[in-house]
Amino acid sequence: MAAGCVRKVLYAVQMVNGGSPGSWTPALRSLGRSKTSSIFANHWRWSPFCTEVDNLNPTPAVKKKKDPHARTTITSVGRKISERQIQVISETGDNLGVLHRADVLRIMDEKGLKLVLLSERQEPPVYRLMSGKQIHEEQMKMWEKQKAKTAPVQVKELTFSSGIAPHDLTVKLKQVESWLEKKHHVRITLRSPRRESSKDLDQKLEQIVQRIDVTVGFVAKPKVIREGQAAMCILRPPSAKELRDKVQTSLSETANAQAAQDETSPSDTQEHASTMINEK
Repeated sequence: MAAGCVRKVLYAVQMVNGGSPGSWTPALRSLGRSKTSSIFANHWRWSPFCTEVDNLNPTPAVKKKKDPHARTTITSVGRKISERQIQVISETGDNLGVLHRADVLRIMDEKGLKLVLLSERQEPPVYRLMSGKQIHEEQMKMWEKQKAKTAPVQVKELTFSSGIAPHDLTVKLKQVESWLEKKHHVRITLRSPRRESSKDLDQKLEQIVQRIDVTVGFVAKPKVIREGQAAMCILRPPSAKELRDKVQTSLSETANAQAAQDETSPSDTQEHASTMINEK
């Protein structure tokens, strides 16, 4: 069958070029052979016997998307330590230096600890000895951080008049504190009483926020809206930096108050002593 196909192809080439192959010039013979091989190759490529793969348009490799909800975890490597020498951090955070893996296994057995890989890019790799409780606590911290990043922020809203009763205001501020502790944002709107114009609503709202017992951060600070008929602000839980600044401020105020008290104490003692002498 294949021989018959070849003969048909050669006959077609002879008819296209005109005349018999014997009357061709060397150039025509070369051209005829090239056309014959080209036609034969194309015919063979599209025949059912051909297994050649067309690589002109290769299928692009499908890239796997990273799971956005996947979170990094911390786990024990067990007793399988591939490196002979590793740098070890103790369970208390002390640097034990570079140890042989046999010594590390001995410490693990003596203290009932587990080994956790911290960094494999350093030379030698850095590991830490941790208890099962420490590993669980670190896993919970990482889970909470990842949850805080992926969870959508809920915005709670609270609206009340500037003429609100003190008791009602206290109740509402307690509700605000509860929302902030749950990591929600809180939008507070302070409106003026009906048919009355109220000035400095933004300052009044800022004073109300200062009455909140917990530390807060601002997404939007108090500002006047609705052509002066209301004031609005958006509160959020404080960041770690804001909490540190709050603690440092409190410590500074306490130290200053203590220093001022120490400065006034000698004079008070002298006045008391002089009073006792005069009475005598």
